[in-house]
Parts: sequence; structure tokens; C-alpha cells
Amino acid sequence: MMSVDWPAPTRVRALATLRAGGVSTGTWGLAGGLPGGLNLGLHVGDDATHVGINRARLQELVGCPILWMDQVHGTQVFDADAIDPDATLEVPVADAALSTRPGRALCIMTADCLPVLFTDRQGRGVAAAHAGWRGLLEGVLEVTMAALRSRIGASAELLAWLGPAIGPTAFEVGDEVRQAFVDRDVAAASFFSPTGRPGKWLGDLEGLARQRMAACGGVVSHGGGFCTVSDPGRFYSHRRDRISGRMASLIWLAS
Repeated sequence: MMSVDWPAPTRVRALATLRAGGVSTGTWGLAGGLPGGLNLGLHVGDDATHVGINRARLQELVGCPILWMDQVHGTQVFDADAIDPDATLEVPVADAALSTRPGRALCIMTADCLPVLFTDRQGRGVAAAHAGWRGLLEGVLEVTMAALRSRIGASAELLAWLGPAIGPTAFEVGDEVRQAFVDRDVAAASFFSPTGRPGKWLGDLEGLARQRMAACGGVVSHGGGFCTVSDPGRFYSHRRDRISGRMASLIWLAS
């Protein structure tokens, strides 16, 4: 597991899983296909029994219900306070979640997209967002921050932690992706650099996320600096391996 290093209040708990620590094998296992992968995704072709064991291990570590989501690269925010976390529920279709109640572990699964965790200085609430480039472009971080502030106070100073994601030397995109960001904000151009190949750019997903959050004001960001693609020993990567497991970034309030 990866610890989340940020100045959050003690009642705020957070962690991020790594590739190791489970029972998955093959492309969902460790680097080189060795057994022992902690794949948490049920939708990526892995043995469902292995995923179940991996999720049970994570559940035991967290100590409260984990709220999984069906992530679709959108901007929908799931209100975890509106449900009974101990009940059997249909998995919500959403790319972000928030809670102000203890005992609800918000969970974002990724394998190159950027997971972002949020809380405030007083630990009054928590939120988590899945920021792939599509969701980032459409405003998933802004929507998540606004939803959390609507619950805890419009002037709340937020803390954000950026987890493992594809790095700026590995995230190659086409003209259309770069132009879509620049059309929203011309300052986004500074987060793309030419590859030397016609129509291809290297994008800084983390930099774009920090820019979008800074534009909202009242947020201090931490974390970042990881690259899922370049570190197969620690991270799954869909861009690198095409068929890949999924890691999770979680945040919750302690009872």
C-alpha cells in the first residue's frame, strides 16, 4: 500500500493500493506475470474469484464498507451519505463521490487515469474523483470540489492529494485532445509539448489537474510525481500493457 502524505486531520484516513499484495496472476499479477497482483477491477478479464479475494483483503485493511463505482469518464458525483453502506446496493454509475459521515470508504479505481482525493482543514468531509483526460476536460474536479463545498461550506479551504497516474513523458495524445483543452483555457497549452511526430503531443495530466483546481481557488494540492507507465514494479498501466489490473485510491472518515 502507498501512504497518502498530506496534512489532513487525523480523522481523515486515506491510502492507495499498489500492484502487489494480492493473488491475481498473469497480466493481472506482478511484473513479468508472476502471481501476487492486487487487481481490484472486476471488468478487466481477471478471475472473479481472485478479485474477490483481493477486495476482501482491502476491505479488512480499511475496516469499513468500500463504496465501489462504475466509472465512465464522466462528471457525476455519488452522494455516499444518501445510502446505507452496509446494505447490498447496485453499484452507482459515477466518477466521483463525497461523504461527511464516518464509515464510508470512497474508492477510485485507476490504471493510468489520475485519482484525486479531497478533504478540508477541519476534516468535515471527504471526496474522491476519477480524472482521466475526458473527465478532467469536462470538469470532474471542479464539480467534485463544488459538491463538497456545498456540504461543508462554500469558503472551505480544501486539501487535494494526487495519486499515481500516467506521467508527462508517457501520455501521448493527438491534436484533437490538446485542442480540446486549449479551447477551454488557452493556458492549458503550456501542459503539452511536441513529440516531434506530426500531430502528436505529450500531455501533463497532473499539471492540467492542478491548473483546473487552482482556477477554482482555495485548494492546496499534494502528492503527484508518480508515473504508472514507467514503473511496472509498483503500478498497473493500461497504456503500457493494454490488458491490465486496476489499483484503488480510497478516502474515508474514521468513526
